[in-house]
Amino acid sequence: MQSNNNSFSLRFLKNKAAVFALLFIFLVLIIAIFAYLIAPENSSNANRIIPEIGSKKPGFSIYLLKTKQRESAKENFFTILLNGKSDNYFYTPITEYKILKDSLYYQKFIDEDITENKVIKIQGSNFEENNIIKQTFYLGTDKFGRDILSRLIIGSRVSLGVGCIAAIISLTIGVFLGAVAGYFKGKTDNVIMLLINIVWSIPTLLLVFAITLVLGKGFWQVFIAVGLTMWVNVARLVRGQVMIAKELEYIEAARVLGFNHFRIIVKHILPNIIGPILVITAANFAGAIVIEAGLSFLGIGVQPPQPSWGLMIKDHYNFIVTNNAILALIPGIAIMLLVLAFNILGNGLRDALNVRTT
Repeated sequence: MQSNNNSFSLRFLKNKAAVFALLFIFLVLIIAIFAYLIAPENSSNANRIIPEIGSKKPGFSIYLLKTKQRESAKENFFTILLNGKSDNYFYTPITEYKILKDSLYYQKFIDEDITENKVIKIQGSNFEENNIIKQTFYLGTDKFGRDILSRLIIGSRVSLGVGCIAAIISLTIGVFLGAVAGYFKGKTDNVIMLLINIVWSIPTLLLVFAITLVLGKGFWQVFIAVGLTMWVNVARLVRGQVMIAKELEYIEAARVLGFNHFRIIVKHILPNIIGPILVITAANFAGAIVIEAGLSFLGIGVQPPQPSWGLMIKDHYNFIVTNNAILALIPGIAIMLLVLAFNILGNGLRDALNVRTT
């Protein structure tokens, strides 16, 4: 067993593309976990709306005047890690300012080359340090003036989350039904295969629509809906692999020793067909990310203001024909890279595990 593990590791490490894909996925995972600590704008859902600076290009920089709206609530590290910080300020974009005695004179940014002179009374010697910040929007802003980089980082949670939940659901249902059908055959196999063929005959997107309409729109609902549509491939694969493994000598030996069916399936068959299962899980992960993006683009997936890469494309796809197409291209490129990484990883696992495909 140790020799097999070493052989697998060596074959996998020789595939540079697969190793790079795995590292990229791991990087996105780290970014998703610590999203609110990494994002430049770490309010909940990165939903700080500043209409005056909407649809700005990458690298746009401006001063922001902070005006307190309410007292800050006490937040611990884990609350910020999960949900971000409470945004207790109102932000006014300004181009120039100066402080004279107890007054702040500034030019409020309204639009390109359009400003308005303003003056307010100030208190405290550290007003400039505490209330005026300079922010650079490295990937620009969306049409509501929100930082695209921050929403892209936080939106990675949705893409990885839907892939993970969909993979768990599809594996749970698919492995169970596939193993039972392949091992017991007969009427049990016929009934399960009838169910598989019925689900298989329904277009995936239509099935997701139906499940989403039943469960409702939302974060967890779309996760479950996608997962419930992706178990068929797993079940068909596991059924075929179990039917082959069942006829091997070591399974016959296990029966002769009096092991029950559950032990034979769980301890002797499934561990020996884990390779194909890992490969199809990687493919399902990629498929789930694409389906979620499509659902969010159509408006029945993750709901605003929660950031989702598909939702970001929906909000800005009409910018493709303007000189600011980057607003729609950035989340699209992110989806493409993550899906490509999972597909390359799946191919690398297939080659390293010597999984035969038909």
